[in-house]
Amino acid sequence: MLLLRCQLKQAPPQKVSFRFCVVMGKQQSKLKHSTYKYGRPDEIIEERIQTKAFQEYSPAHMDTVSVVAALNSDLCVSGGKDKTVVAYNWKTGNVVKRFKGHEHEITKQVACIPKSSQFFSASRDRMVMMWDLHGSSQPRQQLCGHAMVVTGLAVSPDSSQLCTGSRDNTLLLWDVVTGQSVERASVSRNVVTHLCWVPREPYILQTSEDKTLRLWDSRGLQVAHMFPAKQHIQTYCEVSVDGHKCISCSNGFGGEGCEATLWDLRQTRNRICEYKGHFQTVASCVFLPRALALMPLIATSSHDCKVKIWNQDTGACLFTLSLDGSGPLTSLAVGDAISLLCASFNRGIHLLRMDHSQGLELQEVAAF
Repeated sequence: MLLLRCQLKQAPPQKVSFRFCVVMGKQQSKLKHSTYKYGRPDEIIEERIQTKAFQEYSPAHMDTVSVVAALNSDLCVSGGKDKTVVAYNWKTGNVVKRFKGHEHEITKQVACIPKSSQFFSASRDRMVMMWDLHGSSQPRQQLCGHAMVVTGLAVSPDSSQLCTGSRDNTLLLWDVVTGQSVERASVSRNVVTHLCWVPREPYILQTSEDKTLRLWDSRGLQVAHMFPAKQHIQTYCEVSVDGHKCISCSNGFGGEGCEATLWDLRQTRNRICEYKGHFQTVASCVFLPRALALMPLIATSSHDCKVKIWNQDTGACLFTLSLDGSGPLTSLAVGDAISLLCASFNRGIHLLRMDHSQGLELQEVAAF
């Protein structure tokens, strides 16, 4: 149910929420009512009152979840403070397999090999491990080469190479088959925060604590382009499926910084649009499948406990979902054409679903 009321902008944003739960077998069903107001560019305040029920599945992790990524249309893989990597069927609410091997918590990085049952995880133990869903619960490979925590992982489009980045200012390029490092590059003060590979290209996109976004050429592992520096640390990056555009996210507090930025990856490599509205660090961003709407959309998740849906072309915020009690939101992934997976500090992983029956809406349908 969605009620919409418009009024002149006179009052600051406010939120009122309450919830109750009823035990239903092995799952909990929670009913939540939440009122959230936000300003639009036309100076109108929209008040959206949401009423929704969602299922509480068995938890994937027993502590903070740092990262979630889609392995296929049914399964996701996640890592967290409990040092484990978990393969989970988010459609049935079941743990498929737990993987153990890291000595410290998993960082915000898990990279899946396209069209494969294999994936990589990175940890504060400075190790990168390769896992196989159809193999044992022990790592298939252990890659050691960084001097500090590993904070970036990206698999090449042909699945032959893995690029890793770290707080040691270094990027390493690995041969996936042999597990050997084939290239190494270091840039002073380039504390890596995230990596992603550009589809069908030899280029790797990288965000950094030095507030820049770099494009690396994997052929020799050289910097091919540096985008104009932002005012705040860049926390995350994502490339569109066609490889023409990318998004980067900024840290911040109190609305300073806290934005996502759309960049052109083609010849001009200009800044196209900014998405402002979060009040704390934006930790993750994704391009949404075009089938969801007539217009291109992106989604962002933030430490302010909110997931926002944006019009990619205009920068307008179309919907805001507040995940009360979740703590900072750490990671966002596309599950399928209508579903998002969102990792959090306090409440595990949230399954979110897009609904167009009464206008664009994002609903929480399950948590695990």
